[in-house]
Amino acid sequence: MAIAKKKKRFFDVEIPIIRKTTQLQAIELSELEGKYIKYDLTRLLKGKSVLLDAKISIKDNEAVANPIGITIMKHSLKNMVRKGTDYIEDSFSAPCKDAQVTIKTLLVARRKISRRVRKALREKAKKELLEEIKNKTGEQIIDDILKNNMQKPLSLKLKKIYPLSLCEIRFFKIEKPIEGRTLRKQAVKQEAEVEEKK
Repeated sequence: MAIAKKKKRFFDVEIPIIRKTTQLQAIELSELEGKYIKYDLTRLLKGKSVLLDAKISIKDNEAVANPIGITIMKHSLKNMVRKGTDYIEDSFSAPCKDAQVTIKTLLVARRKISRRVRKALREKAKKELLEEIKNKTGEQIIDDILKNNMQKPLSLKLKKIYPLSLCEIRFFKIEKPIEGRTLRKQAVKQEAEVEEKK
């Protein structure tokens, strides 16, 4: 006797951080546990092309996509950098309140600037971001980035060194949760490295 094949159907997946719902196909809801999705936020962010990475968990028979990172798409970055200007990029790993995270920044000056000024901007941005994220969870940081609550204050602080036409976090990812003791050790190490560079 032939065994009837189970058909896939659509299940709602909540994305609380942006208050949206999407749908994914599966035979059973449990199949979605641990799956990763990418959600385009271009319409929500007024044309800024950003991809939200999220991991699905099942709780109380409901699928919820928890954010683990955001990325500004390459074509959007190209439009941000104009001719006749200098840009400064940086990438570093650091601990936040509940996880180890990776941050990549993009700073765009209004004109061509010296290497010394570029270095000062890079180091100041890293120092301020390390201070900003150490008492926040990974999800809180993603929420702040999406609302521009992290980039705007940072831009105002960097303005004292040199005025910028753009201050953006082009990539952010929660790499892994860490235990409290390990987290504190890594935070102390990061602070020591920043102090040495002064």
